[in-house]
Amino acid sequence: MNQNDLLNITYANVDTARVEMDRLLKSRQRNYSLPRPLYNDPHMFRIDMEEIFQKEWLFVGMTSEVPKKGDYFTVEIGQNPVLILRDGDGQVRAFHNTCRHRGSRLCSAERGKVANLVCPYHQWTYDLKGNLLFAGTDMGTTFDKSQHGLNKAHCKTAGGFVFVCLGDEEPEGDFDDFLLTLEEYMEPYDMENTKLAVESSMYEQANWKLVIENNRECYHCNGNHPELLNTLLEWDDTHDPRADEAFLAHYERQSKEWDAESIPHEHKSFGVRNRIVRMPLKEGTEVMTIDGSKGCNKLMGRIKNRHLGSMRILHLPNSWNHMQSDHVIVFRVLPISAQETLVTTKWFVHKDAVEGVDYDVAKLRQVWDATNEQDKRLGEENQRGINSVAYQPGPYSETYEFGVINFLDWYSDKLQENLARISTSEG
Repeated sequence: MNQNDLLNITYANVDTARVEMDRLLKSRQRNYSLPRPLYNDPHMFRIDMEEIFQKEWLFVGMTSEVPKKGDYFTVEIGQNPVLILRDGDGQVRAFHNTCRHRGSRLCSAERGKVANLVCPYHQWTYDLKGNLLFAGTDMGTTFDKSQHGLNKAHCKTAGGFVFVCLGDEEPEGDFDDFLLTLEEYMEPYDMENTKLAVESSMYEQANWKLVIENNRECYHCNGNHPELLNTLLEWDDTHDPRADEAFLAHYERQSKEWDAESIPHEHKSFGVRNRIVRMPLKEGTEVMTIDGSKGCNKLMGRIKNRHLGSMRILHLPNSWNHMQSDHVIVFRVLPISAQETLVTTKWFVHKDAVEGVDYDVAKLRQVWDATNEQDKRLGEENQRGINSVAYQPGPYSETYEFGVINFLDWYSDKLQENLARISTSEG
């Protein structure tokens, strides 16, 4: 717990915080930012983790990060280590990365390859489906290995994306409908035949909701993101109320090219949580590089048109993404503490592309490295201001910041829904 967390403890325990959190959410003024404790109180952060990040579907990575049998990567969701691997049947699975003997983490590396999963503590050994194979002879003759397999996490994949849910049950909703559309819209990219070109991780001293809020609007872009605006059009989607006639005409021209290549582009939304929309970039640019020129010689999948724009994929609570003609960029947000968030950015290219020949890592990274650092500064200054005793919720623009309003509506509704379930079960 850092110093700011200690200064901001205002509730005796997490149960008291749950009651107060529910009250704050019920009484919040819609279209305004949240009350201060929801951005900086450690007890309320714990509730966020328990009721959002331990119960909802989360984006964790891409299937091409585990291309072959035994390939794995790990991720930390709060205090929950999770292991993503591909088994011998080619299925991507998710397990809680904790041994069924004494609870030690099985895999400590960020990524690797194994024949079986062997706990480094006492060498308990599991196969790639999580079954316990070996526990030694000292467990006695009555020990039943079949009852001590790895604990699974819910895992679903679509279009190369991997999502996990740590809850006992899968959350209700239209997530499967979103996955079907995601599979359709990602088909042209053939993500199974891509590779991770490079990734970066950034620790931002700000609450995770401030990170998402910053992403959900471009009101701040003109004053802060010169590199990004070399190619990005500020409109959030084709329904953006600010979109002018010139943009709509540009979109119409581009969409005809996409239709000719059978590239899906119609706006698809699933509530305010999940959304897919293909947007053109600025005229004369191909992808989100510093000058708008190609990022990789090899195009993705079956794509032939370099002017594919950016297919933007939103998944609340923790991901936004940009799918382009010759490389894709995915973003993952994971909370660390009430005022600290890990933002991971990954760039993927065709699996046959050769670094230094077909693509230059520095060129791929330049725009989003700059943008991430700029957003980090903005988020941290936002957090510092919110920590002030003088802070009070302020109004959002319904024109420029409707994406933020949508996010906070989803967050507030989902949290109250999950808190109500707890009250019902305890009652």
